[in-house]
Amino acid sequence: MKKLNVMLGAAIIAAGLTSCKHDAEMAAEKNVDSYEAYVDSVYSLDDEEKMFNWDAIDAQYQRRLSEAETAIENLEDRANAEERINETKQKYEELKTNISEMANKESGNSLYVSYFGEANAVGDDMDFTWVNKDNILSVYQNFVNTFQANKDNYSREDFDKIKNWYEALDARKNTVEKEGLSSEDNGKIASLKLEFAPQFKWERMTAKSNENEAAKEAAE
Repeated sequence: MKKLNVMLGAAIIAAGLTSCKHDAEMAAEKNVDSYEAYVDSVYSLDDEEKMFNWDAIDAQYQRRLSEAETAIENLEDRANAEERINETKQKYEELKTNISEMANKESGNSLYVSYFGEANAVGDDMDFTWVNKDNILSVYQNFVNTFQANKDNYSREDFDKIKNWYEALDARKNTVEKEGLSSEDNGKIASLKLEFAPQFKWERMTAKSNENEAAKEAAE
């Protein structure tokens, strides 16, 4: 009788362990399913909503990924779960890259408009043919004024864009000089350039130094 009780007790314990293991596997599967479903739901959002809410989206993604990766420790078929997670990771990283590119483009467009206005579109070839002898002084003046007003808010990438635009504007000036630019306007532009160049060089160098220091601190 005693032996029977021991056997029954062992069977009950084994059944309990099996049940716990089964529950853990089900919970793990649920976490992986939830992780995949979340990424699919992010894909279904329109681009504007993704960009506007990206920080919250990414925070939620990181939480769900952590939960899924922790949960698969309880799965017998762990290899299959890892493959599913890795495929979803790749899918999310592709989406993240696309969102980053769209956000950078939108930011670049807004930055460009602040310097040159919405009406003066510029292509990848930096074509500034809309700048002429009659408006070039005001273009330079607005360029310098805009930089001075916003220089403390620019990222290193912003400074790089501004540098490229400034060089393209200078290249256009060389052409405009031959098209009848007045000596008075040319002199005023020279004064603006003298004011802008050293200030821009200092601010850009400082921005790069600050970002490098921030990156170093984050890595420590």
